[in-house]
Amino acid sequence: MTPEQDESTEQIARQARRMKSTRDHPGPSPLRGIGTFGMVGWAIAVPTVGGAFLGLWLDQVAPQGFSWTIALILGGVVLGAIMAAAWINREGGE
Repeated sequence: MTPEQDESTEQIARQARRMKSTRDHPGPSPLRGIGTFGMVGWAIAVPTVGGAFLGLWLDQVAPQGFSWTIALILGGVVLGAIMAAAWINREGGE
């Protein structure tokens, strides 16, 4: 092999390594950030709304000295925050 061919081969190999590294480790993306906000929002909203509906039903069926609705809304927010934090930790570990 001539020195000129050897340099071309090395340049191609270097470019291939760069392309593979870029594909394996993509940089931050605005769309990924929007997706993360959406996932976190749904992870908190669904348990909160579910707790509100369950609380309204329990307030009618089993009235107590406290409001089931408020208690279960707060419980839904806490559960949603835990779920969102777990999802973020799992996704951040890439």
